[in-house]
Amino acid sequence: MDTNSLMAVNEALNQEIHGQKERADKVDFKMVTFSLGGKDYGVDIMNVKEIAKADKFTYVPNAASFVRGVYNLRGDIIPIIDLRSFFHLQVDHREGAILENMLILRIEDQVYGTIVDQIDKVVGIDSDSIQPPHPIFGDINIKYISGVVEKAGQLYIILDVVRIFTHHEDAKRSALSEVSPASYASPKVEEARPAPKEGELSDSALEFIKESLYALRHFSASALNNDWLLRHFVDWTSTRSADRVQLQDQNDADEYLRDFYSPHTGRFWDEDYADRVKSVLPDIKSSAIQVWNPGCGKGYETFSFACIIKSRYPDKQLKIWANDSDIMAISSAPNLIFDLDDVPEYCREYMVKGSNGYSFNQVIRDSVLFEYHDVLHSNPFPDLDMVLSRDLLSFMSNKEQDKMVNDFSEKLKEGGIVFLGKNEQLPDSAWRRVANDPVSAYMRG
Repeated sequence: MDTNSLMAVNEALNQEIHGQKERADKVDFKMVTFSLGGKDYGVDIMNVKEIAKADKFTYVPNAASFVRGVYNLRGDIIPIIDLRSFFHLQVDHREGAILENMLILRIEDQVYGTIVDQIDKVVGIDSDSIQPPHPIFGDINIKYISGVVEKAGQLYIILDVVRIFTHHEDAKRSALSEVSPASYASPKVEEARPAPKEGELSDSALEFIKESLYALRHFSASALNNDWLLRHFVDWTSTRSADRVQLQDQNDADEYLRDFYSPHTGRFWDEDYADRVKSVLPDIKSSAIQVWNPGCGKGYETFSFACIIKSRYPDKQLKIWANDSDIMAISSAPNLIFDLDDVPEYCREYMVKGSNGYSFNQVIRDSVLFEYHDVLHSNPFPDLDMVLSRDLLSFMSNKEQDKMVNDFSEKLKEGGIVFLGKNEQLPDSAWRRVANDPVSAYMRG
């Protein structure tokens, strides 16, 4: 081969390598992947509301065989569809109550729960690499497949969940009422979203992370936490290679969120944090103090707060409404028993010794009312002096966040205080920040 020919081959090879790199760098479609019957599937992340596990569904008489029943998702009654039965795939028989893996999908204005074998991860791809489906995928009705794509050596079948859960224009009936015989006409693949322009890749990557956090852990990006998201994104991208920036699964999401949570989450607050909270508490003239603690969990933080308040206002009556939708946690909270060495010093004066260990005395126990309650429902509390809601709002949808903040504003007295998570903030001018890092607190008015 002469020199000119060799140069031409090298040039062609360089162009091909460059083209492959450009295609590899382009990510304009994200999907949540899962398995059904031993095959890998994906759905557009924009249709995924959240991921959940459940084992108790309410039976619906005369429903189709693939309808497992209905489920109460934080007050919303949603239908549960077993995609394995829907597509006539084998479902292994299992004894006893088994938690099912569910993708909670939002299709237009409706929410559906879908049972799958295993939820895998979030995958970002170049939409140009999506190929039309082929009749070889005969075990699933091809009209419910929007395309197939290969990523990192795995072949994913992309389901058209909009078509599955909405009315067919030609038949004017829902796919939930009848599963039609297999059709081998290739459906139209949706038009690809525009690829990010050069210089916009960081914005695109951040948006992908926000979407992934919501899909994997129901963490909602909003003005409430945007400052932290921007700061942490810089740290995250500066310490990882390009192929490890995006979140692939729930473990990645947990790692990304590890720095978000407030100190001592789910356990007693230490002395320094307790002192900081105590220093923020205002003078209160009334003889009674009313507190709301939504999302109280097992009660450790509630008891910490109760002891701090009693120490700050020893002569005042205290009432804390502590709510959570975790029935196991809320049921055990009033009867917790401790080893005294595990209890911080500021709590010990409120402890009494029993036959099995130490518990809180009657004064503290009577001041806290633990109740099973979904805080997104009506919250009929009297005028409040304080709200303790650390890291709760960020794991609600933006609409739910707005509802809760409005609740805080309506129920708090003038001069009342709300304690948020370390990395949460209230940008509304109606709130005045009175503490920042590690305690985030705002005063109404």
